[in-house]
Amino acid sequence: MRDHCKQFVVVVTFDQNKSYVTSSNRELLKCSTVDNLPPIKSVSLVSVANIFIYVLPNSRQRYVLGDGAMQQMAQSSVFLSGMGALGVEIAKNITLAGVKTVTLHDTKLCETWDLGCNFFIRRDDVLNQRKRVEAVCPRVGELNPYVHVDMSSCPLDDNIDLSFLKKYQCVILTESSLSLQKRINQFCHSQQPPIRFISSDAYGICVRIFCDFGEAFEVSDPTGEELKEIFIQSITQDNSGVVTCIDNQPHGLQTGQSVIFREINGMVELNGTTRQVSVISSHSFEIGDTSHFQPYEHGGFFVMVKTPQIYKFETLEQQLCDPQVLIPDLSKPEAPLHIHAAMLALDAFQEKHGRLPNIGCLEDAEALLKLTEEFPVNAELVRCMSKTARGTLPPLAAAAGGIASQEVLKAITGKFGPLQQWFYLDALEVVRPLQSLSAEEFFPRGDRYDGLRACIGESMLLELHKLRVFMVGCGAIGCEMLKNFALLGVGLAKSLGEVCITDPDLIEKSNLNRQFLFRPHHIQTPKSTTAAEATREINPELQIDAHLNKVCPATESIYSDSFYSSLNVVVTALDNVEARRYVDSRCLCNQRPLLDSGTMGTKGHTEIIVPYLTESYNSHRDPPEEEIPFCTLKSFPSVIEHTIQWARDKFESAFFHKPSMYNSFWQTHVSAEAVLQRMQVGESMEGAFQVVKLLSRRPSHWEQCVIIARLKFEKYFKRKALQLLHSFPLDTRLKDGSLFWQSPKRPPTPTEFDDHLYHTHWAFLPLEKSIVTDETAKKPDQMKMPLSSEEEREAIAQLEEAISTDESTRKSLRMNPLQFEKDNDSNGHIDFVTSASSLRARMYSIEPADRLKTKRIAGKIIPAIATATAAVSGLVALELVKVVGGYGFESFKNCFFNLAIPVVVLSETAPVKRTVIRNNLSFTIWDCWTIFGHEDFTLSDFMNAVREKYTIEPTMVVHGVKMLYVPVMPGHSKRLKLTMQKLIKPSVDRRYVDLTVSFAPETDGDEDLPGPPVRYYFSPDGKAP
Repeated sequence: MRDHCKQFVVVVTFDQNKSYVTSSNRELLKCSTVDNLPPIKSVSLVSVANIFIYVLPNSRQRYVLGDGAMQQMAQSSVFLSGMGALGVEIAKNITLAGVKTVTLHDTKLCETWDLGCNFFIRRDDVLNQRKRVEAVCPRVGELNPYVHVDMSSCPLDDNIDLSFLKKYQCVILTESSLSLQKRINQFCHSQQPPIRFISSDAYGICVRIFCDFGEAFEVSDPTGEELKEIFIQSITQDNSGVVTCIDNQPHGLQTGQSVIFREINGMVELNGTTRQVSVISSHSFEIGDTSHFQPYEHGGFFVMVKTPQIYKFETLEQQLCDPQVLIPDLSKPEAPLHIHAAMLALDAFQEKHGRLPNIGCLEDAEALLKLTEEFPVNAELVRCMSKTARGTLPPLAAAAGGIASQEVLKAITGKFGPLQQWFYLDALEVVRPLQSLSAEEFFPRGDRYDGLRACIGESMLLELHKLRVFMVGCGAIGCEMLKNFALLGVGLAKSLGEVCITDPDLIEKSNLNRQFLFRPHHIQTPKSTTAAEATREINPELQIDAHLNKVCPATESIYSDSFYSSLNVVVTALDNVEARRYVDSRCLCNQRPLLDSGTMGTKGHTEIIVPYLTESYNSHRDPPEEEIPFCTLKSFPSVIEHTIQWARDKFESAFFHKPSMYNSFWQTHVSAEAVLQRMQVGESMEGAFQVVKLLSRRPSHWEQCVIIARLKFEKYFKRKALQLLHSFPLDTRLKDGSLFWQSPKRPPTPTEFDDHLYHTHWAFLPLEKSIVTDETAKKPDQMKMPLSSEEEREAIAQLEEAISTDESTRKSLRMNPLQFEKDNDSNGHIDFVTSASSLRARMYSIEPADRLKTKRIAGKIIPAIATATAAVSGLVALELVKVVGGYGFESFKNCFFNLAIPVVVLSETAPVKRTVIRNNLSFTIWDCWTIFGHEDFTLSDFMNAVREKYTIEPTMVVHGVKMLYVPVMPGHSKRLKLTMQKLIKPSVDRRYVDLTVSFAPETDGDEDLPGPPVRYYFSPDGKAP
């Protein structure tokens, strides 16, 4: 906000027609009390801060790249050649990102084969013999109306004049010969400034990406991590001064990085200076000589300084012999160099024979292997690559396309560390178990799945067709997963397969730059049904059942155990941990595999959960998010997050909680007159005082809104500060002699509305109020706070006045609560929070946040970008094939990546742990013991059945939070004679319950032994009683 934003007042009234107004009428607002207000003749509506709001649907991406990078993209032109599986992925991602111009180049005609690897080609395109680029170009253009997408189908060969490339900032080649790649790369490298060059290829189970951004490529922000203020505990006065962070907070620095110091007391020489650090521990570091400075007293913080870095690139020709590679899978660090050699051999094979190796051809595989004799390579990898080189694994292309697209954005923005210089990835684990199949399994059959069939064979393809999948969430990852399902042929109607999807949300404008199945005309339509319709356009053979439900305990009648039992696999495309935990618990209960993934900005993860092989999602828990103490929010903010949360809380209180409480009160009480009578006789009614206060102060005219705004300004930004400083003057000291006002506490400065005309009035200071300093204190419940007799008399008088002035009509006894909505820029919600937060920040000498940052923090927005979404969904879909094939534990891979650095780490899944009860008895989280009962089956019968079946003595039985049998509890021994149905009281359609049973230890005095859940069926056949 600008310096004069303290004059920007936002009023949100409870009238539906006056939900958001702003005013800067100085004559009106310079007054500090109602008595001082002059007669109001007119009020002009003037927004003091002119805030530019992007109209593009890219707010989540702005949090990833920043406005500077976004502006650079909007001025950049990109040339992309090759509209195969990899090329169309890159086209999609960079168009969604928002470059200025994309030229799509391709010379091939649409074939049936393309339907299984290019999601923008339709059957009509094949029948009408359209060029691939002609089919793809208009559909790519629909993704972002702000990007100009054009096409070219001119031959791109070794004889073409390359001068036409000079108008582009980045050139990307796919499906190009190595000789052409080298020629174009050399041309791009030689230009001044260099044209950024990227080449990428996908051959069956292997992909490669190469980058050359010139000999001196400057990167403004190598990591993209948000800078944080770290408060200081101490700084030593020494030849090499040591800085220690407050409360041992980790600083996250690396030796050689620089920090800048601010607000230090004592050693003031450091303020505003930049020092290079040498890390000692996670919470301390050296900064050089401080021996001649004044001694450190207290306070201060430091912030890391980001310095641009220069990256040097070599040409493709230079890198062929001595490649610089990224290693994604630490379990096979040699793999990238092996793939490098194998793919160079494949380039040589194509140059020699004018074709790729034939599908499943052993002779071609051996010929390719012979071309790698000069290099130590994995022969199995070479043979598998040869057999599948003509084929396409759409998920692998999606993953590589996401990674390559991020490199394109780096090339044109200079944001994030670039790939140096090769990235290789293989899917050998997908095809290794299939090598014993006959060659005919992989031969083409003239349908859309020929490219996929060449990689995984007909039998696996049929398994995918009849798959029954449940996907929870149809957002960014959900859209990408549906695209992968369509290309893989997952859940076809003709094979009795099905993809069931559910999402309760409607499509918002902010979704459009990542959720590529949606278009502007889809806004405010359901995500699930819209996504299903768009997916069927990619593959009409899919059977998709779209729901609008949440997946939670309330919908277990829909997503019941029998529903989960009918599934083959569950996929989560969710954006919150609690929902993941719930879905995981349902999968665990029903022994169903779960494929989970998520992104945050350029970071992504995948987790594969397979029954009896791996741990579940709930097997590990992240530390809970720290809550801001109530006293910090109320009186002692130290960072901008505190003031934003305070402003968000003010919004919730004023515009949702109070109106909701108001409505609830008047639904219970029939009239204001009846309430007045009860108050006059001293009858206590919960919430009456707050409701009457709201009724008496509720504005009915615009002028009253301005009055309230002015008084709220006075209360929040002046009187509160005066009150705090009165209770704790600046020289206040604690019992140990240290200053009360020291880091991280910041003393407030009362804000004058107008420094020229407005003066301090101590009469407004409520000295009787107390200040909360206990960090464990909770916010009090205003509804239950005791009232003084004076407050009661005031409330009665206010209600009497409201009745006498006809302000208590049925219409006035109803308010319109406002749910906080971050994505509607016209509703004023974010403007209110931004303005209030900025004013409070200035009051506490905190650097205010702009509207964009405020929106992210207040709305708890997760930064997102299409590149990471595409990559993560592709990696998950690869694991889906392994799950369908029933592969062993060693085949599955979890992944974490950060495309900004860049780093990609594939790792083995966590093996399931086995708990030993005794030598011959053990269990895992996937195990569930079963007991079948009947109508007259008693608790005693149940315990005897467990004892006989599992040869262990049960000691305690619990159902959820209800203790069915605990021997030491009074009266529980009588329960042994009661039937299980009477104890549990199941619903009519309930087939079973899962009980927690403890078992007697083998040695007296030891603790009871744990066991798996015991599933008790109410009938012998397991059906509902």
